[in-house]
Amino acid sequence: MSGAVLLEISGSLATVTLSHPGKFNAMSRVMWRQLRTVFEALQQRRDVRCVRVRGKGGHFCAGGDISEYAGFRFDAASLRDFHENDVWGGLQAMLDCDVPIVAQIEGHCMGAGIEIASCCDIRLAADNARFGAPIAKLGFPMAPREAALVMRAVGELTAREMLLSAAVLDAAEMKQRGFLNQVLAADVLHVAVQDCLQRIGQLAPQAARLNKASFRALAHAPPAQEAINIIATAYDYAASGEHREGIAAFMEKRPPAFCA
Repeated sequence: MSGAVLLEISGSLATVTLSHPGKFNAMSRVMWRQLRTVFEALQQRRDVRCVRVRGKGGHFCAGGDISEYAGFRFDAASLRDFHENDVWGGLQAMLDCDVPIVAQIEGHCMGAGIEIASCCDIRLAADNARFGAPIAKLGFPMAPREAALVMRAVGELTAREMLLSAAVLDAAEMKQRGFLNQVLAADVLHVAVQDCLQRIGQLAPQAARLNKASFRALAHAPPAQEAINIIATAYDYAASGEHREGIAAFMEKRPPAFCA
């Protein structure tokens, strides 16, 4: 099973659920494509005033579905296609959505999870949530545009800590660092999110859409030439031994042995 991104609409509220049973809702390629389709459709709907994003079964999203990686990650062209089309296509559709998006975060929020949460306007988390992007253990970096997205949302120091030392931080720490709006006990998170959605739903939908368009325009300056150059060579590591060893070690449930 490759997982699914589920959409449910009730009145003016849309709920988007990340569902990948047995894998803590890790994102498969199919799920990234579905995420894009779902949010492109929501952008066209005028009856939806607010979107909730959540994971199924007590976790938000544990990252990417590593069991798929051997099929495409070790070739630079296919790796680029995955990140620039599948992953960024889903994230960009969220960023382009003018409807307010509220994240309901529980349990694991790692890698792909923190990228998806970074696209949300308001983030509420249970006190059992854990955040990080420990992909250095797998032998590869975060793709440039994804790293820029996360850095803007969590702050530069936190992004560096997550990516360079594989730090995993709890919800209280992430609220203190400005990534979360609220941290609540797991048994009351749903009620708090419902209250937030109800407040947003009672406000002027046109004003919300215009505010989001303004935020988006003000946040994105033209990319520097240095950034363009980095993206041009960002996936050259695809066939490296480090990359292969990190993923092989994860699949074989052993510590990686990275050579200097």
